[in-house]
Amino acid sequence: MTILETARIQLREFTPEDADALVRVLSDPKLCAITAPYDRAGVEHWIERNRQRYQDDGVGLWAMELKKTNELVGDCGIICQQVEGEYLYEIGYHLRRDLGPRPCHRSRHRLPRMAFAHLKTERLISLIRPENLPSRGVAERNGMTVWKEINWPEFTHYVYSVEKPSAP
Repeated sequence: MTILETARIQLREFTPEDADALVRVLSDPKLCAITAPYDRAGVEHWIERNRQRYQDDGVGLWAMELKKTNELVGDCGIICQQVEGEYLYEIGYHLRRDLGPRPCHRSRHRLPRMAFAHLKTERLISLIRPENLPSRGVAERNGMTVWKEINWPEFTHYVYSVEKPSAP
């Protein structure tokens, strides 16, 4: 099931068959959006956890495919995170480093509109480590600003934030 589509990518629900392609993303030790590289079992659990989020929260991280080749190159979506005792919806993504942040730029731009239209929330966040300059750039280009700095779970993160636009 397609969740969101742009000119270059489509987001869809994960299936267990996505594990091999997602290992290429989440096993990268230099991917600074994760705390540690995932092995095959960890990736399978990642997929199952997101499939459960679809059921429990109505959102989750979705498989990101290049439309031209149908190649799975990462994930992108909305998940509910507990930050300093508060539950907030986070827009996040993990993308093969060789592609840079460009393929997900438009999807991250459209996700806030989708979230504000369908979720009961006044604020969306992105948790980004300070050294992750590409992700910080994507967040800033999409209207997010640093709201605060936290230690989460064991690393310093900037909490980028955008508030729901007022009705005209």
